[in-house]
Amino acid sequence: MTAPQALAFALMGATIALFVWGKLRYDLIALAALVTGALIGVIPVDEMFSGFANELIWIIAAALVLSAAIARSGVIERALAPVLRRVQGQSLVIGVFIGVVMLLSMVTKNIGALAIMMPVALRNAESAGMPPSRILMPMAFASLLGGLVTLVGTSPNVIVSSVRNSLLGEPYQMFDFSPVGLGVCLVGFTFLVTAAHFIRIQREPAAPVAAALADTRYVTEFELAADSPCVDQVICDLEGLNKDGLKVLSIINQAGRTKAAADTILHEGDHLIVEGDQGVLERMAAAYKLSLVGERHRDEKETAEDAKVIEAVVRQGSLLVGRSAAEARLHENYALSLIAISRHGRRIAQELRAMKLAAGDVLILKAEAETAGEAFAELDLLPLTERDVALGAKRFGFAPILALAGAIGAVVLGAPLPLAFVTAAVAILLLRSMSMAEAYRAVEGPLLVLLAALIPISESISSTGGDRLIAGFLAEVLGPMPIWAAVATLIVSAMAVTPFLNNAATVLIMAPIAAAIARALDISPDPFLMAVAIGAACDFLTPIGHQCNTLVMGPGGYKFWDYWKLGLPLSVLVVLTATPLIVLVWSGNAL
Repeated sequence: MTAPQALAFALMGATIALFVWGKLRYDLIALAALVTGALIGVIPVDEMFSGFANELIWIIAAALVLSAAIARSGVIERALAPVLRRVQGQSLVIGVFIGVVMLLSMVTKNIGALAIMMPVALRNAESAGMPPSRILMPMAFASLLGGLVTLVGTSPNVIVSSVRNSLLGEPYQMFDFSPVGLGVCLVGFTFLVTAAHFIRIQREPAAPVAAALADTRYVTEFELAADSPCVDQVICDLEGLNKDGLKVLSIINQAGRTKAAADTILHEGDHLIVEGDQGVLERMAAAYKLSLVGERHRDEKETAEDAKVIEAVVRQGSLLVGRSAAEARLHENYALSLIAISRHGRRIAQELRAMKLAAGDVLILKAEAETAGEAFAELDLLPLTERDVALGAKRFGFAPILALAGAIGAVVLGAPLPLAFVTAAVAILLLRSMSMAEAYRAVEGPLLVLLAALIPISESISSTGGDRLIAGFLAEVLGPMPIWAAVATLIVSAMAVTPFLNNAATVLIMAPIAAAIARALDISPDPFLMAVAIGAACDFLTPIGHQCNTLVMGPGGYKFWDYWKLGLPLSVLVVLTATPLIVLVWSGNAL
């Protein structure tokens, strides 16, 4: 092993170790590794940012924009609503939603397909009398399986296609993944529908709106208006509501925050930090003519009917992740009032305004009907209750569907994939079916930075000859094996690594090595590349390896180990199904 190879391997090993450690953000780790690689000389300085020029970044960004535009348009949900309302019986409900999500994931990004169908599924689950935990995890797994079928269904397929293009000068086409993907989907669909009868994950869902409002205390901030009867009175006048559990925590006046002593005199403009149940606080606001801080700018003609209570889940990438409601200034910036939080089915007892939010949390928010759609879109919150909020309802609602269909058609006819998808994304932006601000949020900047930084790191292994070194060793191990055993080994290896590295990172690291193994064995790289793509896209064992799994964790009330109950047998079936299909379709060898 040469010194450059040793340094490249040390850099990759340290990067993987930091990913597994999990204390730092993935994109920050990748950027730190990129800088380190340039400093130690394994990445040429003039190639540090070559990853950002890679076409794969633009393909994924365009696919994310198209997927988000389709989700925000509500076209698919509205089209399916009349059919889904007629679905009766738990088994049929589960089967229909698994099938619909799987089909949608074949033509759009799988996380987008799941987000489109989740609110409808929750309403149908309630009407069918079953807990959300029975249906949400199968839907998440179905979205991962559906993404295997086409080039744009999941990021690993796009990345593998880019690797093949760099190796052979020709990328995979839109439906090259279909023969294997459709077979895996068929087996997976059959399992997920039948497994509902013998693998029952019964969890308490996140607290519904009515229950949460009934017994959840929350903290809010009122302002004394000039006509409030409290002005120039002592605070003890407010304590008449104490029997209902009202508590005035503190007062903020011109002198700053003070404790709420019984003899404190209140003045116009003072802010009261108050804790209590929603009903009590509403009665207090009405009795003393108090207004929520941040509401002064609202239309005086606004009525209570303009406000809606909405249950929503915090998605990965949301602006709220890692921030509290106070830090995000929900009320001041978005006209949203946080009423309650449920995390993985557990009621939260601490002060809500100061609680750091996480992906998968279920929030109960009071929102203004007129501005709620824009606020939810900007914060990347997925509403779970009846969709009174027309999220992303824009002009030319059918434009995203037509743009995606046009892009797929162009690729089938031979158009370059980046050109087709970027053109489609630009078209829906020009038609204003989606704003530029929404598009920037949809492209998942951390994911693109992660990929762009990892591309030069991954290439450093190849440029120093490290991939040939690993491939030579693995070729000796895999060489005596039949081709199906080598393919199965790569699928299982990618499945094992994905929960720790993220599926995109897994492909960037493993795909070049898989191709080098194929060269060492003097066979086509296609079966090995397909094995890596399948394994990296199929993380059914953890709630953190893929966004789809994280998205359903809070609303379903799942525990970490619940994913193993359904995910482990499904993983085994994927390996048993994909291995022979990959060999038959891509290697030309008999089993």
